[in-house]
Amino acid sequence: MEKSVSPPAIQQHDGSTGAIRFRYYDFVMAAFVTILLLSNLIGASKPSYVTLPGGETWSFGAGVLFFPVSYIIGDILTEVYGYARARRVIWTGFAALVFMAFMAWAVVSLPAAEGWDGQEAYEKVFGNTWRIVIASMVAFWAGEFANSLVLAKMKIWTQGRALWARTIGSTVVGQGLDSLIFYPLAFWGIAGWPPELLWQVVLSQWLIKTAWEALLTPFTYLVINWLKKREGIDVYDTGTNFSPFAKQTD
Repeated sequence: MEKSVSPPAIQQHDGSTGAIRFRYYDFVMAAFVTILLLSNLIGASKPSYVTLPGGETWSFGAGVLFFPVSYIIGDILTEVYGYARARRVIWTGFAALVFMAFMAWAVVSLPAAEGWDGQEAYEKVFGNTWRIVIASMVAFWAGEFANSLVLAKMKIWTQGRALWARTIGSTVVGQGLDSLIFYPLAFWGIAGWPPELLWQVVLSQWLIKTAWEALLTPFTYLVINWLKKREGIDVYDTGTNFSPFAKQTD
């Protein structure tokens, strides 16, 4: 008869890297990169709208429906595994974005076979300008690192209490920075994006992303508590170098 094994007791850790190996870290990283790539590939450049009770319309970027999930996963990474390991995931996501942009450019640039009439549609969907690509990368990099840094610092300040305040507070900073950088850098001065629409989308992106974080807080609690128990660790980044460019040794 197979004997069940209880998860290890949760041990506090100072955030320094070393020989620790985790069971689920790679899976969380894969989920983060998947959500990041799909949300940027499918929804980043399409503005949509909802009709308000008074009959007016409110515009928002379609990618906002799924992109905030990457921030929630980022919160889980920082809270469970610490800033240093979240930093590795952020750089992995950044590298994936770079490759995605190169692949999209290469495939769109290839000549279409004779008789195939989908090139125009293909270019419209996948042929983002380098301005949009660069804006996406800069916004992701700044927003994710800000999110992880604020959450890690707040965990130390609060001595691990009030997880909801840390996740929402870090999202307010990180998602706000992401939206403030991406949309003006990508679409300012482009036909179809008048300034009033652009700033409305920036504001709505920030509000919707933060609301998503707040709404999914119970789910975030469940995942974080489950992972801490299964991994047997709770990281406080008291011994961490918070530079985005610091070298990780494990």
